Amino acid sequence: MHAQDYLAAIVFGLVIGVVARLVLPGRQNIGLVVTVIIGMLAAVAGTWVADHYDIHSSHLFTVASHRYDWAVVGVQVGIAVVGVAVAAMLARAFTTDRDR
Repeated sequence: MHAQDYLAAIVFGLVIGVVARLVLPGRQNIGLVVTVIIGMLAAVAGTWVADHYDIHSSHLFTVASHRYDWAVVGVQVGIAVVGVAVAAMLARAFTTDRDR
């Protein structure tokens, strides 16, 4: 992995956070900014995990002349779903009844 792969993961993380929120059932009481930050962190973490454990496939897709691996994207979305779920649980735990 090169630095440009991690930079691309951060940009791609914007989309990953929103996808994770759509995949997760129910209403999450977290804002869009938190969702995007979780997506960006999950994209970087997913890239690292895929590189560390050699998780790659031969199935690629191209966006703006950068090639993405479906297996890596799956790891990134999985981490983002867990991150959004944890953030939603924390938001619910620290929200009072009158705030709802």
